[in-house]
Formats: sequence, C-alpha cells, structure tokens
Amino acid sequence: MKNKKRLIAAGLVGTMALTMLTACGGKSNDGGSEGGSSKKGDTLTVAIWDTAQQKGIQTLLDDFTAETGIKCQLQAMDWSSYWTLLEAGATGGDMPDVFWMHSNEAVRYMSNGKLLDITEKVANSEKLEMDKFPEDIKEMYVYDGKTYAVPKDIDTIAMWYNKTMFDEAGIPYPDGSWTWDEFYEIAEKLTKDDGSQYGFAANPSNEQDTWMNIIYSMGGCVLTEDNKSGFTDPNTIKAMEFVDKCIKNVMPPASVMSETGTDVLFGSGKVAMISQGSWMVSGFKDNEYIAANCDVARLPKDATTGRSVSLYNGLGWAASADTSMPDEAYQLIEFFGTKEMQQKQADLGVTMAAYEGLSEGWVNNTDVFNLQPYLDAMDDIVFRPHTNSTLAWWNEMCEMLKKPWNGEADMAETCEEIAAMMDEKIAEESN
Repeated sequence: MKNKKRLIAAGLVGTMALTMLTACGGKSNDGGSEGGSSKKGDTLTVAIWDTAQQKGIQTLLDDFTAETGIKCQLQAMDWSSYWTLLEAGATGGDMPDVFWMHSNEAVRYMSNGKLLDITEKVANSEKLEMDKFPEDIKEMYVYDGKTYAVPKDIDTIAMWYNKTMFDEAGIPYPDGSWTWDEFYEIAEKLTKDDGSQYGFAANPSNEQDTWMNIIYSMGGCVLTEDNKSGFTDPNTIKAMEFVDKCIKNVMPPASVMSETGTDVLFGSGKVAMISQGSWMVSGFKDNEYIAANCDVARLPKDATTGRSVSLYNGLGWAASADTSMPDEAYQLIEFFGTKEMQQKQADLGVTMAAYEGLSEGWVNNTDVFNLQPYLDAMDDIVFRPHTNSTLAWWNEMCEMLKKPWNGEADMAETCEEIAAMMDEKIAEESN
C-alpha cells in the first residue's frame, strides 16, 4: 500500500517531522500527569505512514484502550520518514512497539529477526479468522514457516476523472467499458495545445497505481512465475510503449510531474485523469476541488486480452521483536485483525478491509465519490510483484524509467536494460 506514499496538496507535510503524537483516548501528549508522555513499558507506541488514515486509526486505538485499559501512542508520518524511523529503530534497538509492514520490506525485517514472532498466538487465537484473509497477503508476512504480521487491509486501483473537463469537452464519463486504446483517444481530446490541461499523468514511481496495471492487462508481467524479469516479454514491451505514447502526447512534461506530483496536478485542475490506489480516497475526500469536480471509474481493459487488471497489495500489523510489551503488542495486533475492527475500519472510511466481504462499508462511507469501481476491480487482480529483496531492483527500475520518461532513451531498449538489471539483482538474493 505504497501510497500511502504520495499525499495531496492539502495534506502535504514536512519530510522531517511527525505530524502528530497523541495518546489513546484522545489526550494530548503535553507532559502533564494525565495523557502526558509515558515511559516505554507502560504505553504501546504505534507507528503508521499515512496521515489521511490517522483519525480513523486513532478511533480504533481509543476502542482498544477502552476495552483493555492498555494505553497507546500514535505516530503518523509520511512514507520516507516512516522507513527512516523504522530502520534507525531497528539498528538502535528502539523500534515502535506496533507498526505497519509492507511487501517491499517484509522479508528484510523478518529474516533479520526484527519482528515479533506471533505464530503460536495466531494459531491459537479464538478471535482471528485467518481463513477470511487473502492468501497472498497472509503469505507475504510468513517467513521460514513463522508468522510475523496480521493483515490490515487490501487495496486496488481505479481511474479518477474530472467530470467538469469531460462536460466541457462533451465527452461521456468513463463507465468501465473503455479499452486502453479508447482511453488514449479520449486523453488526446482532453489535452490542450497551450499546455493548460492534459489528458493523463503518471510518473515512473506510479508503478502499482498506473503502468504496471497496463502491463498485466496487455498480457505482460513484471516478474515471471520463476522470479525472472518480465521486461523482455513482448507484451510487457507493448504495454510500456503504449505508456511511452501517453508520455509524449497526453501528459505534462516529466519535470513538471516529478516536481509537483500527479495527485497534486489532478487536485489543481491541470489533468483530466489519473489512476490511483484506494489508499488515496481519504485524502481526496478532503480536497475541495477533487470532491467538487471528480469521480471514479474502473481501469480500462485491453482490446486483445479483454482484461482490466488491478494490482493489489495489503499491509500487515507487526510488532518489534524487542518490544518490552510483547503480550500487549500482540493483543493490539489481534484486535486490529478481528472481524469487528476490520468492519469498523471500513465503515470509518479508513481503508478497504482485508477481511473478506467487509469492504461495502468502505464504499458506502461517502457519497462524495462512487467507490464501487475499487470493489469491481477485485474481479481481476494481480498481487503486487515482489521478491525477497524487492527494493534492490524496484528502486533502480523506477530510476531507469526516468530516461524514457524524459525523452532521453528509447522505451523498448530501456525495458531490455531493466530486465538485465533485475535478473542480476534477483540472482544475488540467493547467493
């Protein structure tokens, strides 16, 4: 749930500062005798990387405190600061007690003994129904036969569009029936020659939420079943050349998108369409322009395969192996994974539930947007590509794509170069 990476303009925060530090029960951390700072050992520290989810998570923590009497302290920050904090804590032995884990980093933290082993507790739990969670997400947080996290949520991808721009151009709203070729034709019509408006926007870093979905829809892949790069697959190259056509003809200059962010461009009326993950909904609801002018549709399908593929991912609630409160930390993780709390998470509009069949509450949480396309996307989903050391090749993959995005390299040749790099990095994982 990378998106947990990008925040809309109204929610932008400094990369160095935590946005809030509050105590469970809603009391401020002002140093007073009630709700003041607590020594490690009597209060669980809880860390997340999405400030848009902060209010809802705090509500769940308040429920936990009311039920158990266990105090908590929530730290909400941006994506980069979160991983900096976690890595520093892992190195110095002072990690938060309970925190989110992501597919990018899971194996690294599990294999290095940094996460609390909760295998027996999960197996013997009378509160968890683990068979109700997606297998891919559960397996992501199992290493060497041991369980280290309980699924938190699931995310899918959909297309956001500007209704006002469509109305002005006399173009019907997307309804999920478009092919990617039709999408391109409409994006061309919505792109103005004077540079004041573009049909679409995407960065190399918009992988899960944009171009990887196109790859899988068109029959390609990022990783093969035997963990080799899929970038030499003709269908992958075909998809990336389609992306290249979009970059050249219906997107803002790459420098503009990288400096401003596609969500910010969309939220300021510069772009007619972007594809985004369900994790962005909380933030988009708070953006006055998006709430007034925009809505959601399912991703287009490929004309040849007929598939409209959405990548999906799911976070896990994990705990530090060095927590001074292991029983209480597990108790909170278990609490988040119960059917009741998964339902409440969805009903509060925090995120889609990982627990099967509970995300209708998330869809119905708001009448600002039609969120049904995110649930419809579950009809054809592919789990976010990963290996034991995903970031070893993932970050370099995105970096290499900047050249064709900037018009400095051929897309097909770059795909071949990415494939060679990925295969080398992945081979090193087993050495």
